[in-house]
Amino acid sequence: MNRTPTRAAALPPVLLVMWLAGCSPALNWRSVPLPEASITVTLPCKPDQAVRVVELAGSPVELAMAGCDADGATFAVSHAALPDPALAGAALTHWRAAAIANLGNGAAASAVDVPYAPPGVLPLPQSVRTVVQGQRADGGAVVAQGVWFARTVGPQMRLYHAVVYTSKPRPEVADQFFAGITLQ
Repeated sequence: MNRTPTRAAALPPVLLVMWLAGCSPALNWRSVPLPEASITVTLPCKPDQAVRVVELAGSPVELAMAGCDADGATFAVSHAALPDPALAGAALTHWRAAAIANLGNGAAASAVDVPYAPPGVLPLPQSVRTVVQGQRADGGAVVAQGVWFARTVGPQMRLYHAVVYTSKPRPEVADQFFAGITLQ
């Protein structure tokens, strides 16, 4: 009986482990519709969802969140309808400041913003993509890469925030996550 080794069996042990790791991706991206937000997001795991009332720019709003953890990263998308469209810019500024404040003292000093204006969002100066380094509640290092934006959906002004938290910078993961936000 002449046995020809399979491609996997012919690999040295170190390369075999790497090859097998490539066969089971840690990030299993899937499309997740959020119809109440009029968006679809691409997440690498099945999300948990929650709703709570928060204050944005002096107005109480119902904030809906969907998020999950995969491959050492936390992915989350939040959205809310703002009762007064004139407050969209102030609400985005407030939301960004609150999110950064949760990363500890000094996090705001490390924040780097660039404009974030995909097609279909309002061209507000507060629509940004931010990278910030901070600390988790347990004291561990965290890098947050987030976007904040607003758009009009029918008669509503809707605000959005998507974020990836990792222990070290992973811009390629954040790029893929943000590219998977589809406006409906």
